[in-house]
Amino acid sequence: MIIEKVLNNNVLLTKNQKGKEVIVMGRGISFNKVAGDYVDPEKIDKIFMLNENEFTARLTELLNDIPVTHLELANEIVTYANGVLGTELSDNIYLTLTDHIHFAVQRHEKGIMLKNAMLFEIKRFYKKEFSIGMDALKFIERTTGLSLGEDEAGFIALHLVNARMDGSEMKSTMKMTEIVQNIINIVTYHYNVVLDETSLNYSRFLTHLQYFAMRVLRKETNNSGEEFLYNQVKSTYVKAFECATKINGYLESSYGQTLSKDEYVYLTIHIQRVTERNSLQ
Repeated sequence: MIIEKVLNNNVLLTKNQKGKEVIVMGRGISFNKVAGDYVDPEKIDKIFMLNENEFTARLTELLNDIPVTHLELANEIVTYANGVLGTELSDNIYLTLTDHIHFAVQRHEKGIMLKNAMLFEIKRFYKKEFSIGMDALKFIERTTGLSLGEDEAGFIALHLVNARMDGSEMKSTMKMTEIVQNIINIVTYHYNVVLDETSLNYSRFLTHLQYFAMRVLRKETNNSGEEFLYNQVKSTYVKAFECATKINGYLESSYGQTLSKDEYVYLTIHIQRVTERNSLQ
């Protein structure tokens, strides 16, 4: 590959073997390089294909308007997050997170501090992502000299959550968090207890609710269910089943969706486990 344009020491514009324009990132990949030089393949960390879809077109447009260092910051945060979470985040986060970092830096320089209305829920439901967000603030401060608050860590955490959920819109992620919060509130009030958020059962319950909420928003219905198991759970875990029925009422009134027999079973079992006082941790 031949360099077409050096964006900075770590980012350049070139073409791949098929003649398609790509943005290439790598530490020091453009250092002392000019247009016409060869790209060192051993220094390539990330390649973004251009002119292929809306994402890459928007990324190209974004890089024309903001410092490339903000893309580098996003890349550093995503690389770090992938290692901590043990996953591969959607490429779309390079666009959304870069844009957010740029906007956050601009706001901070103007003395505009946005409050994150969902900070409490983010800290509670997405602890790993929030912890990464707090570390991301250190990366940002090291590069820009700006010390951002934990509200921004919460916003970054939401971008990470969003990227783990197949790149859905941020609005959907926030709605999903609201559904999870409302269901936990129903369980809390039904049992009149404070759930142990450090327990393994709570962690399992939370994971189940997050993916369940995502299915609700996508209107993915599951009408299957074994009648025998459904009736067995209903008679064995009476109070938990009653709680699941309240949750069903909430979903029906708010989203026009009802629980299938399978969902009733799984939800009832999770509720039973998370509310047991002497459950195994």
